[in-house]
Amino acid sequence: MDLLVAFKNDPAGHNMAKFISQGMTKDGDVFRGKNFDLIEIDSPAISADWLDEKYDYDGFVFLSKHAAESGTLALTCHCTGNFNEAKFGGNNKEIAIPYTNFQKQYMQNLWNVHDSFSDFEITIEATHHGPTHLKKPSIFVEIGTTESQWNDESLCSSVAQLVIDTYEQESVSFPFAICFGGTHYSEKFTKELLFGKYGLGTVMPKHALEFLNPELFEHIIIQNHGAKAALLDWKSLGRYKQPLLDLLSTTELEVVKL
Repeated sequence: MDLLVAFKNDPAGHNMAKFISQGMTKDGDVFRGKNFDLIEIDSPAISADWLDEKYDYDGFVFLSKHAAESGTLALTCHCTGNFNEAKFGGNNKEIAIPYTNFQKQYMQNLWNVHDSFSDFEITIEATHHGPTHLKKPSIFVEIGTTESQWNDESLCSSVAQLVIDTYEQESVSFPFAICFGGTHYSEKFTKELLFGKYGLGTVMPKHALEFLNPELFEHIIIQNHGAKAALLDWKSLGRYKQPLLDLLSTTELEVVKL
C-alpha cells in the first residue's frame, strides 16, 4: 500500500488532500483507505526524507503545487533527485527511486481527460528537488502555476480524483527507461510516457549532463533498478553525446534515440 503525502502549508497539496480524505477514516495522524493511506505533514514535502523512518509503505505519492517563472499553466508529474548541489531539499548528488508505473498510469489518465484541462500544459518535468533518500519509489503530482490555481478547490479536486482513479484501476507494469537530454519540460519524453511503451525513470536534462560522471551514472543505474532502456534526446546532447554513450556501453540498456 502507498502513502499519499501533502504539506499542510502547500495550498494545492492541502486542497487535494482535503478532497481525498473525505472518503477515508482518520487514525491518529493518518487517514486510512482501501487502496492507499494519506497524511498531511508539517514540513515541506521536498524535505521529507524522513518519511520512511516513521511510516512503512510500498511507495510515496506527493501532492504538491507547481511553480514556474514562465507562468505557463501546467499539470505535471515527476520523480525527484539532485544531480549536483541540493538547493531544494534532499541530498547532494542523490537520485530518488522513481515510481514509474504510477506515473505512466496517472499521466495517461490525465491525458484521457485533457479536454477538461484545456488551459493547462500536461507534461513531465526533468528530475529535480528532494526528497532523495527514501528507500521506496516516490513521485510528485503537481498543480501549477500560480496561487489562483493552487487555491482553486474545483481544479484541485479534479486532479485529486484522477489520483484516486489511478489507484482504483488495475495496476499495470510497464518497461521503463532512463532519459538523458532535452529541456526541463521534455516534449519527447512526455510523448513517450503518454503514447509509447515505456514508463520513465530518472530524467536527466541537457543542462545537468555536465555533472554526469562514472560515480553519478552508477548511482542512477542502481536507483533505476530494472530499467530496460535509455532514451536519448539525440540532437540535444552536443559534446556530452560520446561520454554518455561510453557510459551506457557498460550496461545492458537498449539505447533509443529520439
